[in-house]
Amino acid sequence: MGELAEKTGITKRTIDYYTNIGLLEAERSTSNYRYYDIKMIDRLQFIEQRKQQGLSLVEIQHQLNITPYEEIDVQMLRIKMQDLEHDVTSLLEKMNKQDNIRIETIKKNVSPESIALMQSLLLLIHN
Repeated sequence: MGELAEKTGITKRTIDYYTNIGLLEAERSTSNYRYYDIKMIDRLQFIEQRKQQGLSLVEIQHQLNITPYEEIDVQMLRIKMQDLEHDVTSLLEKMNKQDNIRIETIKKNVSPESIALMQSLLLLIHN
């Protein structure tokens, strides 16, 4: 995230916010650091240009063909939450059976989508 901020002149806080609302996409390392694809520089510049033109973030999301977070289907979130709960329960059962399981193994069993969903849900809960 620091490199992206340096290359674009956009603050880390803004990049973090854009990532949390789905405007930017980041990969997570095993140590939970965010890594941004080179394409995100262009996307970030696009977002900033549209903001300067007076567009709202929701309008920018539409231009990027991203479903704004305000329009996310609640029923779909419930289904994903149930899937996530199942994943966590399954992991806990595995942990109870195998005392020597390592954190890397757990991380391999949790999909990046599940991690992103957990982060999104935490944001929704805290707002």
